[in-house]
Amino acid sequence: MSNENISIKLHVWRQTSRSDAGGFQDYSSYAKDISTHASFLEMLDVVNERLSADGERPIAFDHDCREGICGMCGVMINGLPHGHRKLTTTCQLHMREFNDGQEVWVEPFRADAFGVIRDLMVDRTAFDTIVQAGGYVSVRTGSAPDANEMPIPKKIADEAFDAATCIGCGACVAACPNASASLFLSAKLAHLNLLPQGQPERYKRNREMVAAHDDAGFGGCTNHKECEAACPKGISANFIARMNRETLKAVLTGKDGDLV
Repeated sequence: MSNENISIKLHVWRQTSRSDAGGFQDYSSYAKDISTHASFLEMLDVVNERLSADGERPIAFDHDCREGICGMCGVMINGLPHGHRKLTTTCQLHMREFNDGQEVWVEPFRADAFGVIRDLMVDRTAFDTIVQAGGYVSVRTGSAPDANEMPIPKKIADEAFDAATCIGCGACVAACPNASASLFLSAKLAHLNLLPQGQPERYKRNREMVAAHDDAGFGGCTNHKECEAACPKGISANFIARMNRETLKAVLTGKDGDLV
């Protein structure tokens, strides 16, 4: 084994279906001589190639862009969503972050709203139902304005952009002891509600997206802020406080935003 390769004691959660109880299996013999330049998902690729060569079923896991953009990847690594490195998605976590011979436990995100499909894959369509409830602008806002034609204070523009960086990976849900999606929800609300185009539907959006969140089975926020610590994009929990204020206003307003 070269100095740029390591071997780890790998334990992976295997579950054939939603109804299967599932459990950890030891794949240490398949996780030997792994390049430290490989990402965590590339390590799983190597393990899967070796499993396939032995006639074993490969480990199922979510992935797509592998550039930390799409939000598809996401597993619990030693009890932490995306692993121990801050502001890093699973696909961007490299094996050089681990020590030779280190024990590594990999399991899916845990939440009632995120049912396990197979192994490390979870069903995150509950996020889609939240966005479908109001995470868009449907009123006519006219054609696209020229740059700088619509004045937006830089502070507001920056805050809206910070909220829009949410990739919907679900790490916030997995980290929260209540399995709340409040950070995801508040980011989706803020990036629209802060901008002029989002104002006409602002109150309706808050009411309906918050209701969709609760209906999907996510828990409530109790300010542990584990979501903020786990978020690979560094989204602030301050957005949750903003959402709570906006929701209070929303339930006190009528259809057009007038107090009832």
